[in-house]
Amino acid sequence: MDARHKLIDIAAFLDRVERAEGDADFRLEAFHVAMKRLDDKGKDRAQDVLMAFSDPTEEPIPVAPGKGACGAWPGESE
Repeated sequence: MDARHKLIDIAAFLDRVERAEGDADFRLEAFHVAMKRLDDKGKDRAQDVLMAFSDPTEEPIPVAPGKGACGAWPGESE
């Protein structure tokens, strides 16, 4: 039941996004990449979903662009 609830919540979120005006940002693209990872076979789905939102670079940046996390890495998502 918990997984069912979460899927319905995601479906409602996507419905709201599609009804909204304006351009989608990089977080929605990362979300779609993460959703595709759920359909992958294997044992690492949770890690793959997490990595769809994560910054894969290893070099530190000189200055943070903001105060907090923004929910996804704004770079390329695959």
